[in-house]
Amino acid sequence: MAVETRYVVVRNGEEVRTFVDKKQADEYDRMLDMAAALEDLVTASGIKIDEGELEKLGVYLAENRDEVLFALQAKRRPQPKKVALKAEPDAA
Repeated sequence: MAVETRYVVVRNGEEVRTFVDKKQADEYDRMLDMAAALEDLVTASGIKIDEGELEKLGVYLAENRDEVLFALQAKRRPQPKKVALKAEPDAA
């Protein structure tokens, strides 16, 4: 008989998702916290958005937080590493 540990993310008394890795469960929980905060921000703007679409928007922005930070210029995109080309031997 095997024993397996599972981590369950619970929101508003409902199981949202189950993970076998604690780190992944914590990351998902943080993402949902960010999504809820973004939903509150949009709601406070007075823009009327359907509740289901608002939730999708919050989750999308939270899942793509790096891109949001790049767009807000709060974070710089990593510069691609330059690859040094080796000089070819002279053909004599």
